[in-house]
Amino acid sequence: MKVGPGTPPPGPPKHLGCTAIEQAGADDLIVVEQKSGVEAGCWGGLLTLGAKVRGVAGVVADGPLRDVDEAIAYEFPIYARCLTSRTARGRVVELGTQLPVTIGDAAAGGQATVHPGDYLLADRSAVIVIAAADIERVLEAAEQIVAKEAAMAKAILSGIPIGNVMGGAYEHMLKG
Repeated sequence: MKVGPGTPPPGPPKHLGCTAIEQAGADDLIVVEQKSGVEAGCWGGLLTLGAKVRGVAGVVADGPLRDVDEAIAYEFPIYARCLTSRTARGRVVELGTQLPVTIGDAAAGGQATVHPGDYLLADRSAVIVIAAADIERVLEAAEQIVAKEAAMAKAILSGIPIGNVMGGAYEHMLKG
């Protein structure tokens, strides 16, 4: 979903986010782009409740989030760029749903385009975008990394010095 100043798409007026929630299936993730520079929430408490009731898995909002305490109380995962108390009303509108959106900061080297159907993995450190066409390859590599890191953790716990366990080629662990 893309949010910013402007005119909403044609049709009956709807509050931003409602169309995305209504179109989402159980376990879908809603990704919001609101990089307009306008200090206005692109997601809030009632949208969170609506998404939770619908079974949406979570929200990634590259824009200001409102009502974060409600999301925490609902135990609903939301990852946002920043927080605000300012509503969208009169400031920004939904510009479209089910279209590619851009998240991240190109200047910081972490920008990605998210297409409908892509996969995302989010935690407090990062949001990772995986193109639908690449999911099998990425899952295989991730499983290899998890197995190798579990073996490394076991070695560290057994008393082997961390320098011996990690070696000098940790970043290239999948090559050998």
